Amino acid sequence: MNKNLLKITGYLGVFLFVTGISYYLFDYLIPSGSGISLSPGGTEINKDKTEEDASSTNTYTGPKTEICPINGQLYTKEEKAIWSTRRPLLVMIENHEDSRPQSGLQSADIVYEAVAEGGITRFMGVFYCGIVASQADLDAKYDVGPVRSARTYFLDIASEYSDYPLYNHVGGANCSAPKDPVTGRQSGPCTTNKKAQALEQIAQYGWNNQGTWSDLSQFSLSYKACRREPDRTGDERATEHTMYCSTTELWNIAENRGLTNITEAKKSSWDKSYKPWLFTQKDSTSNSASTISFDFWSGYKGYSVSWKYDPSSNLYLRSNGGKEQTDFNTKKTITAKNIIIQFTKESRSVDEHFHNLYEMIGSGKGILYQNGNKIDITWSKANRTARTIFKDASNKEVNFVPGNIWVEILPLNTNVSYENSN
Repeated sequence: MNKNLLKITGYLGVFLFVTGISYYLFDYLIPSGSGISLSPGGTEINKDKTEEDASSTNTYTGPKTEICPINGQLYTKEEKAIWSTRRPLLVMIENHEDSRPQSGLQSADIVYEAVAEGGITRFMGVFYCGIVASQADLDAKYDVGPVRSARTYFLDIASEYSDYPLYNHVGGANCSAPKDPVTGRQSGPCTTNKKAQALEQIAQYGWNNQGTWSDLSQFSLSYKACRREPDRTGDERATEHTMYCSTTELWNIAENRGLTNITEAKKSSWDKSYKPWLFTQKDSTSNSASTISFDFWSGYKGYSVSWKYDPSSNLYLRSNGGKEQTDFNTKKTITAKNIIIQFTKESRSVDEHFHNLYEMIGSGKGILYQNGNKIDITWSKANRTARTIFKDASNKEVNFVPGNIWVEILPLNTNVSYENSN
């Protein structure tokens, strides 16, 4: 027989033998029907649950009697049965002009907006109650994005929403250092300001530890959870503007890590120390502040924001860069029930990477817009995990209209204008 043929036959035999042994061991160690698979990053994915969720789109028709602790709205018992088995999901969503229209912002209970770098703002959406209704109306595998990187000041806010908050992002500011020209490895001291090192802070907070692994960095997730979609909006987009994540998959991953409404490793509820805001303000209408407008940074008109009050719906309609801003999932203009302006101390371009810092811990001034009215307020946050509390001029905690809230984080002394349509 040809020597080359004998070699090939021998290699094939070894390959089949090793493959058979691997299959046997895998089948023995992971029983069939377990519904568990491992992502490329090692994350366990419950396939049975994923398929069930993907095929079950329901419309909730029961009476709305259950109050959401985050947005104060009423929902059905069916909806509460879903959110009460989870903890809040916080997602970093970019706002570069090339990322619009974004997916999922309208379904967030709360959205925080601040500059990430270069006058370009970034959002952090808090998803808990509102997205349950959205999944019923649209698609069970509900997507949000484009998802971008972590920033330290958003971590300070995220820490309010759980003992170990589910924090979804794509990498983040970290301890960067120059690369050795020979080895290609980083060498020398960090060139990133220590206060801006988001990934190091995530590790320090225990969000990467076994049993409390709440960090949902895209780099550790499967393709089912997060993937690139360059033509999602119909136009080809640059790679950095194309990452979208499935909230369904993210909550499934958290469950497989032992993070539901309970932190299994700690045997405690996520909201043990969570302080809900007040939501007993009634709907009413006024036109004393019918249009609100501001720039985060002077001269960056592509990121100018205006909110126009609609008395008929008692909602504020958002415009960004001079155009109405829509949610790609709903194809409708983004709206809010309450708008907070939170003035904070800004430290601009603190290192050679042009990272910014915002002091979210401490106290300061702000403005609340609701029901067409303008209310001067103050804010305070005692420490990283403490809840930010907003108070009015009488030193009473602010009372929100039930519904979604946008928190606009602006540098001190930023000019915010408003118009009276009366």
